[in-house]
This record gives sequence, C-alpha cells and structure tokens, in this order.
Amino acid sequence: MVRFAKLKFTGTKLMASVKKNSSSRSRFATDKRRSHGHFAICVRNDEYPASLELRKLYPVLEDEFADDHGMVRVIDESGEDYLFPDDYFVRVNLPLAVKRKLQKIA
Repeated sequence: MVRFAKLKFTGTKLMASVKKNSSSRSRFATDKRRSHGHFAICVRNDEYPASLELRKLYPVLEDEFADDHGMVRVIDESGEDYLFPDDYFVRVNLPLAVKRKLQKIA
C-alpha cells in the first residue's frame, strides 16, 4: 500500500505587484542617479582595494547623512551605491557637455 507524504509547506500565489518585477529600492536609486550630475575621482583605496579603483571617476549621490559623517556615497560598477570616507575622493567640476554625456551612460 502506498502512503502519501504530508506536505511540509504551503504554496503562495504571487501578487500582481510582484509580477511587475518592481523594486522601490532600485527605482529610488535610479531617481537619485538622474537627479544629480556630481562626480568624484578616487585618490585613495587603502581599505577597499577590491571596491575602488584609483584615478577612476565615480558618480556621486548627494546624501545628508554621509555629509554629516565625513563620508561620500558613490555608485560602483554594479550600479549599487556605497558609503566611503570622504578623503578617498576628490570631487570634480566637469564641463556641462561632459556631465550630460556621463549621465546618459551612468
């Protein structure tokens, strides 16, 4: 005689909002990226050699918390933003034409 195994889980149906594959975090980061055209060059990476490349230009996000704590929020190659010490970067003023081009590809 065959016995049926008791299920140890319950199935759930995905809600319509999940099917859209939307994320408030990714949408928020994208909005922040588009709203500012600030950039900085990495001049130090002592504690973060795997995360930061020296002499590389990074997009900067304005962040009041970071400013209050001597930090800067930059976007890395993965598109994620991270806090780093402010003295690891030199902020640069780029010509408007260069800023526009960089914002399109950032």
